[in-house]
Amino acid sequence: MLYRDFATQEQIDAQYDPMRGRDGAALLSEWQQRSAETRAHLAVHEDIPYGPTLAERLDLFPAAAPDAPLHVFFHGGYWRALSHKEFSFVAEGLVDAGLNVAVVNYALCPAVPFSELVRQCQAALAWLYRHADAWGADPERLTVSGHSAGGHVCAMLAATDWEGVFGLPSTLIKGTLAISGLYDLRPFPYSWLQPKLQLTGREVANYSPLFLSPRVAAPVHLTAGSRESEEFTRQMHAHGEHLRRYDVPVEAESMPGDDHFSILDHYRPEGEFAATLKRLSA
Repeated sequence: MLYRDFATQEQIDAQYDPMRGRDGAALLSEWQQRSAETRAHLAVHEDIPYGPTLAERLDLFPAAAPDAPLHVFFHGGYWRALSHKEFSFVAEGLVDAGLNVAVVNYALCPAVPFSELVRQCQAALAWLYRHADAWGADPERLTVSGHSAGGHVCAMLAATDWEGVFGLPSTLIKGTLAISGLYDLRPFPYSWLQPKLQLTGREVANYSPLFLSPRVAAPVHLTAGSRESEEFTRQMHAHGEHLRRYDVPVEAESMPGDDHFSILDHYRPEGEFAATLKRLSA
């Protein structure tokens, strides 16, 4: 067996390629249009550098009220595609709910190794925590969310030694929303993604949140669409069980009727994710 009960790449790909049956070009066009409209009608500070490379940029959408909570979003794309610009639309419902919103960009595989991608996301969060006051945000009410690969990033942030590596409090994250995340990287070296990811055995071990001790004790809300593959749902519940063994407060739920992409509609104004993140940042 290559991974669990999967004997072939075709079996793994069937579970871990959510774009099957979807019009990828149409989906991307919709995200780009919605995001352009969001940047046009919301106040935004674009492409703020949080590190020295061109990829280390973020867009910050300020809340109307001063000292409002800060939310940080990490996009998906299976670690090898897309950017922060396609996901500006997540800010609309969150700003409407009274949150400052940072949408983070990061370098992609295989241009950088997996370790550098994770390091950049850690650096983005550290930069935002240290500079939140200057942008009128409250660093003590910081939450994170991410979709797909971004859900994995959020889990890695919760497994980061913030005190030992960054000199920051281990309590800097007040809550996490991980959407359709990947927490066990073991199937991907045998999948359609491997030519892009070029994952090594060491990276699989070091960057699978399912096998890492969480360093942040803040509540975690895990979710996936009920129409996603069995593996996305299984990974969600496996990670929830893993966190509970460390006494991390966890909620895990399937979103009825949603697939891997429609689930992002819950970021819309009055959507469930805005309410969840407002609660986590309280």
